[in-house]
Formats: sequence, structure tokens, C-alpha cells
Amino acid sequence: MAHLNERHFVALNIAVLTISDTRTYDTDVSGQTLVDRLQQAGHVLIDRGLVVDDIYQIRARVSQWIADPQVQVVLMTGGTGFTARDNTPQAVLPLLDKHVDGFGELFRQVSLAEIGLSTLQSRALAGMSNGVLVCCVPGSPGACRTAWDQILVSQLDSRTGPCNFAPHLKAQHDQALAACEARP
Repeated sequence: MAHLNERHFVALNIAVLTISDTRTYDTDVSGQTLVDRLQQAGHVLIDRGLVVDDIYQIRARVSQWIADPQVQVVLMTGGTGFTARDNTPQAVLPLLDKHVDGFGELFRQVSLAEIGLSTLQSRALAGMSNGVLVCCVPGSPGACRTAWDQILVSQLDSRTGPCNFAPHLKAQHDQALAACEARP
């Protein structure tokens, strides 16, 4: 699929969901960190949400975005630890068509330098569903910065080679295939 890489930047439509029993939009530093970074990179914040750490509320919001033809990426922060109220992986995994196994592994690897062996307790994950990339990272602002700066900024950039996620996303995939088919 390297031939589907764009030579110019393509802004993606990204939704951000914070999972927290205690935060509000005013106190959601982690969600705001993702919003700020995606906008600084030139992407579009298409929607933002905040839900309590409940499997069915998480699943309902993510399902809405997966079904929305405008949403290409869902970034989620929070609920990835091991407490009784950390339910993000259980909520999201059944919704995924394909797992991006390396995402969680890579997140833990790049986090090692910052938080040491505590990275072992992160259940960060990612996958594809209906042409939407869904990424779940821990709920700290530091984890959001690490995930964006070390992984997501390049993997959501259509210019990154030899591959990135942009050609696999809704609308992008259809446009890229049409361009390839139109070539003589």
C-alpha cells in the first residue's frame, strides 16, 4: 500500500473521547492535550466527548463515531489501567474488525524511558473498525503527549513512508483507490 501514500498532507477528521468518572471538559487536560496536538498538526477535530468509565456508555459513543461517515479516527484517553473502573479495552475490543497489535507494544516501549516499568500496567490498544482507526491510551496528559508525539503524529500523516494509516481510513481509502484506478 506504499503506493497509496500521498505526497501532500491530508487533514483527517478526528474525534476525541475522554473516559473518566471525575473529569469535566474544564478539567480534562488529557483530552485537551490530544485536541491541541491534532489541531497543531493540521487535522480537524470533528467531535469531542466525555463519558464515565462504563463499558456500555463507552461502546455506545465509539459505535456512533465508527458509524459516522465523517469520522476517520477516534482517539480515546483513560480507562486503560487495571482498577475495577478501567473498562476501555473491554468496551472497545468487541467493536474492532482488525487489531493493531503493535500499537500497545510500541506505546509501552516508548513509555519505558518516561515512566519505567510502570508502563507494564498500560493496556493501550488500537484497531480498525469500518474504516476508522480507534486508539486507546492512558488518561494522563503525559501518556497522551507520548502517544501523539512518538506514534500518532507520523502514523496519521499521509506523507509518512513507507506506510501510514491515512490510506486505510474512510474517504481516504476510497479516494486513493479511485486515483490509482484512474491512472493509465
